[in-house]
Amino acid sequence: MKKYGVNELRKMFLDFFETKGHLCKNSYSLVPHNDNSVLLIPAGMAPLKPYFTGQEVPPRTRMATCQKCIRTGDIENVGKTARHLTFFEMLGNFSFGDYFKRESLAWSWEFLTEVVGLDPNRLYPSIYVDDDEAFKIWNEEMGIPAERIFRFGKEDNFWEHGAGPCGPCSEIYYDRGEKYGCGKEGCTVGCDCDRYMEVWNNVFTQFNGDGKGGYTELENKNIDTGMGLERLAVVVQDVESVFGIDTFKALLDDVCDLAKVKYEEDSKKDISIRVIVDHIRSVTFMVSDGIMPSNEGRGYVLRRLLRRAARHGRLLGIEGNFLTVLGKKVIELSKDGYEELGEKEAFILKVISQEEEKFAKTIDQGLSILADMEEAMTKEGSKTLSGADAFKLYDTYGFPLDLTIEILEEKGFSVDEDGFKACMEEQRQKARSARKTTNYMGADATVYDELDVTLTSEFTGYDRLEDTSVITALTSTEEVVDALTDGDEGTILVEKTPFYATMGGQKADIGKIVTEDSEFKVVDTIKLKGGKIGHVGKVVKGMFKVGDSVTLKVCGKNRANTCKNHSATHLVQAALRQVLGSHVEQAGSLVTADHLRFDFSHFAAMTEEEIAKVEAIVNEEIQKALPVVTDVMNVEEAKKSGAMALFGEKYEADVRVVSMGDFSKELCGGTHVGNTADIISFKIVSESGIAAGVRRIEALTGQAVFDYYKNIEASMKEAATAAKCEPAKLVEKIEAMQAELKALASENEKLKSKLAQNSLGDVLDQVVEVKGVKLLCARADGTDANGLRNLGDQLKDKLGEGVIILAAANDGKVSLMATVTDEAQKKGAHAGNIIKAIAGCVGGKGGGRPNMAQAGGKDAAGIENAFAQAKEVLEGQIK
Repeated sequence: MKKYGVNELRKMFLDFFETKGHLCKNSYSLVPHNDNSVLLIPAGMAPLKPYFTGQEVPPRTRMATCQKCIRTGDIENVGKTARHLTFFEMLGNFSFGDYFKRESLAWSWEFLTEVVGLDPNRLYPSIYVDDDEAFKIWNEEMGIPAERIFRFGKEDNFWEHGAGPCGPCSEIYYDRGEKYGCGKEGCTVGCDCDRYMEVWNNVFTQFNGDGKGGYTELENKNIDTGMGLERLAVVVQDVESVFGIDTFKALLDDVCDLAKVKYEEDSKKDISIRVIVDHIRSVTFMVSDGIMPSNEGRGYVLRRLLRRAARHGRLLGIEGNFLTVLGKKVIELSKDGYEELGEKEAFILKVISQEEEKFAKTIDQGLSILADMEEAMTKEGSKTLSGADAFKLYDTYGFPLDLTIEILEEKGFSVDEDGFKACMEEQRQKARSARKTTNYMGADATVYDELDVTLTSEFTGYDRLEDTSVITALTSTEEVVDALTDGDEGTILVEKTPFYATMGGQKADIGKIVTEDSEFKVVDTIKLKGGKIGHVGKVVKGMFKVGDSVTLKVCGKNRANTCKNHSATHLVQAALRQVLGSHVEQAGSLVTADHLRFDFSHFAAMTEEEIAKVEAIVNEEIQKALPVVTDVMNVEEAKKSGAMALFGEKYEADVRVVSMGDFSKELCGGTHVGNTADIISFKIVSESGIAAGVRRIEALTGQAVFDYYKNIEASMKEAATAAKCEPAKLVEKIEAMQAELKALASENEKLKSKLAQNSLGDVLDQVVEVKGVKLLCARADGTDANGLRNLGDQLKDKLGEGVIILAAANDGKVSLMATVTDEAQKKGAHAGNIIKAIAGCVGGKGGGRPNMAQAGGKDAAGIENAFAQAKEVLEGQIK
C-alpha cells in the first residue's frame, strides 16, 4: 500500500466523490454562518445544517467537503496525549434525500479498498444493534462475514441530539496490527487501545425522535458521513499517532529545531512540542478566516491557543518570538488544499506577530508574579489561588484563566474560578460606566478616536451608486481591528466611497460592500473626524481585512427616494418665501427615504389656504420638469449669484450650488434628483410649531404620496362600509347620523329622568324639618350622577326652599348628591360640607360648592347611615 500524504488523500477523496455525482465544495469558514449554537465549526456537517433541516435548498442533493474544524472542549488534554487535537480536517460526503445506506456503505468501502488501497481483511464494520438493513448490505451484498460485523448499542452507534432528526450509524475500523495493541486477550474492535482505529462513520438520518425514546420514519432520509483526514493518514502512513503523519512531522521537526530538543526523549517536553504543533495550526487557520484576538467569543479562543503555545515555547527554552516561523510552515504545508492561506499569508503572519509580541511584553513578568503568588500560598498553607490574583494575571499580564489553571495544576494548586468570574463581571460593569466618559475635546470617547489621523475618504457618490476601493481601516464595536468575519458588527473605512454619510439633514445611504465571496450589510454611513467616512453594519458572510479590494453598492431605491425628498425641501423653501414672505429662513431639516421635514422661521401658524398654496406651487414646479443643475464655485461667488445659504453655517472655500431652473438656488452638499419631474408628486401632511418663531412642515414625495392617498381611500371605504353607504355619500351619512344621535340622546335623557322619578316615587311625605329648614333624604337606585342632579333640580322645584340629599346604588357603586336652595344657604346650610361629612359612610370621598356637591362610594349598606348623619350635620350648620 502506498503511503499517501495528507494533501494527496484530501484530493483523492474529493475527486472520488466527484465521480459519484457529488458537488465538491471547498471548506466552509471556521466561523459559523447564521448559527449561534456554536462558536466555531466543530464538524463537517455543521455548515450544512440548513440543508439537513430543510431551511435552505442545497445546491445539489449530493455534496462532499473537506471541512476545517476546531474543538476546544478538552483543550487541557491537548499535548498530554497524542490523540487530542483542537484543529482537524473532516472528510465527508452528504446526501439530502438522495441516496441512502446501500450507496453510502458501498462507496466508503470502495474508496478505502480500491482508491486508497487498504487491505479489506483488516477493515471491520460496526452497526447499530437493531439495524438489520445495514447488516444485510454489509453481509449479503458486500460479502463481509457476519463475525467481522460488530453490533453496538446506542452509546456507540446511534446519533441523536435531543429531539429531531436522528438515526443509526455504521463505523469502519482498521486493524493497525499487534504492535499498536494492548496485548490483552480478547482485544478486538471497540477496545480502548490504538490497534483498532475508527476511520469512517456513516450516519443514517432516517428517524425523527421526540426526545423521549419515540421515533418515526422520516420521509426524506439523509446521509451524513465523517472521516478524520489526519486519522486516515495515520492508517495509510502506518505511524503511531497524528504527530507522525507527514504534515505534522514537518511542523514538529521545526519546533524541535527551534527548541534544540528531540521528540520522545523527555515526556514533559513532548507535551509542549505537541501543544505548539496543534495550536499553531488552529491559530493560523482561525486568523485566515478573519478571527481576531480578543477577550470574548472566538477571539478569546484564538488568544488562549496562541498564548498557550507561546508559554510552552518558553518551557522548551525557545528564545524570542517564534510563532510566525511556524505559522509560515503551516501555510506552506496546507495551502494546496486551502488557497486562502497563501492569499492571506502576510495578513496571517502580521496578526500572529502582533499578538505574540503583545504577550511577550508581559509573560515573563507575569510568570514571575505568579511564582511569587505560589510562594505566598505555600507559606499560608493554601492550595487555591484567589480569584482576584487570577484576574490580576489576566487583566494586567494577559494570562487567560485556563493558562493560569494549567500552570498551577502542574504544581498541585487550583484557582478560585468563581472569584475570577466575579472580578470579571465587576470590570465589565465599570467598562459600561466608562463608556459615558469623554475625550480631551469634551466629546464622547469612541472607538473611532483610535483611527490613524492621516486616513481620509473621498465621496464619489454624486454621479454613481457603485464604486471599487481598498479597505484602509476596520473597527469592531469596541476596538480597531485588522479583520471582520461572519457575524461581526463593525465599521469599514475605504479610500473612496459612493455612500453618502449623514450630514446637512440628509440621512445616510444604506447598501452593501462585497468581495467575490464576502458581504457586509451597510446599515448606516457616518462622517468621522478628519474627512473619514465610516460604513457601519454587519458581515453577512465571509470576511474583510485591511487592504482588501472591495465593491461598494449603494441601495438605489433608498437613494432615489432620499433624493426626491431632498430636492423637494429646496422647492418648499422657495415656495414658502413666495407665500409667507422673504423673512422665511431654514431653521433645520431632515431628509430620509420615507419623508421630509422642513423647519423654518415664521411667527404664526400657517392657514389652510397658505398650506394649500405652498403645496400647489411645489407641485407646479415638479410638473415643469426643471433641470436640477449643480455647479462648484467659490463661496463668495455663490452668494453673489443669489444662492440661498444656511444662516450661521460655515462653508468651505469652494461650494456646490444646486439650481432648479430660475425657481430655486441653494448652497448644498447633498444628493439630488436630475430633474424636478423625478420627484413626481408632493404632499404636506402636517404643519406645527416647535419653538417660538419656528414652524415645521412634514411632507411626502413620489410613491409615498400615492401610498398616503391609498391609505386614506382604504380608511374611507372602511368607514363607508361601517356606515352602510357609498364613500361619496359618507359626509351626508355622518351628518344624518349625528342629528339622529342628538335626538336619541335627548330622548334618552328624558327617559332616564322619568325612570328616576318613578324609582323615587312620591317622597315629599319624607320631608323633615331641621331647625326650620326642610330636609329631604331619598334613594333613587339605578340612577347615575347626571340623573341625580336632574332629579335634585326637579325635587327642589317641588320642595320650594330646603336641603335635598339623594343617594343611588348602581352596579356595586354608590353616588351621593346634595343640593341646597338659596334661603337654606342663608341660614347656614352648605352642600359641600354635608357631602364631605357623610361620604365616609358609603366608603367614599367628596365635596363641592355650597349649593351643590357630589360624592362616590362603594358601600351601599351605609346609605341609611349617611342620611342620618346628614341630619346631624345640618343641625350643626343652621344658625
